[in-house]
Amino acid sequence: MSIHLDDIQAASKRIAPIAHRTPVMTSRSFDRLTGVAAFFKCENLQRGGAFKIRGASNAIFSLTVEERARGVVTYSSGNHAQAVAIAAAHCGIAATIVMPDDAPRSKLDATRGYGAKVVLFDRLREDRVVIGQKIAAETGAAIIPPFDDPRIMAGQGTVALELMEQAQDLDSIVVCIGGGGLMSGCAVAAKQLRPDIRIFGVEPADGNDTFLSLQAGRRVSIDPPQTIADGLRAQAPGTLTLPLIQQYVEQVVLVSEDEIRAAMRFFLTRMKLVVEPSGAVAAAALMHGKLPAGLKRAGVVISGGNVDMEMLATL
Repeated sequence: MSIHLDDIQAASKRIAPIAHRTPVMTSRSFDRLTGVAAFFKCENLQRGGAFKIRGASNAIFSLTVEERARGVVTYSSGNHAQAVAIAAAHCGIAATIVMPDDAPRSKLDATRGYGAKVVLFDRLREDRVVIGQKIAAETGAAIIPPFDDPRIMAGQGTVALELMEQAQDLDSIVVCIGGGGLMSGCAVAAKQLRPDIRIFGVEPADGNDTFLSLQAGRRVSIDPPQTIADGLRAQAPGTLTLPLIQQYVEQVVLVSEDEIRAAMRFFLTRMKLVVEPSGAVAAAALMHGKLPAGLKRAGVVISGGNVDMEMLATL
């Protein structure tokens, strides 16, 4: 149930009709501030506004004709929701999305706008996985998980595959961690292409389930996080993602809410990029000296740009 470089390379070809090859951007101001040459992989400019279209389309495009006819169901705070809705619409199949009732309004509206049926739930009292499984049992729809699935992980790994083609001689890659699909996929792609590259993960301090799991040597669950990084509110890493993170990721560090906001503010004012809180987490770690000294050329994944105007106003 693990993934390998050839799975990621196959996913890259499979998703080509729908996923953009996003640009890599640089900032002299950021480099001066951090002492590191940073290469930002701009998945905020991806279709649907986040990297999630890569994994969602790889999973949905892998379904059989019979499975597609029964539709798909997933559960997500927003970015995976939109990605599944877009990929399902591309294939002309029905999609039902289980979303928390406190998800950003922009993500709820966008998911509905792509044609998906949205089922709301209270994330503090209800289990989204149970709700999704019930819908799948009643309708026969295929479940497209947000992260703990080899097809999803392989699709997300195409981010690092592209990044390493676009920015040469990177000594490190920095990736945010929610459930670990992006982190595990990128780690496999990068390490199997370049075994000497250093891989770092970043979580919000209030969503530190992977950090605690690595310390404990097993999956650790936390209470529902209240972080502004709504895309990183997983309560535990995946059963498939954690072993790959343990194998390939050198260190996972934590950033505060204020540090996330500072990174968002930098992107908006200095680089003219709209970046959501989850997408700013990796850069925040570099900005605030959370990573080991000595890094020279770091690939930094901006995971998404779907942020409410009300959130931007608070910056």
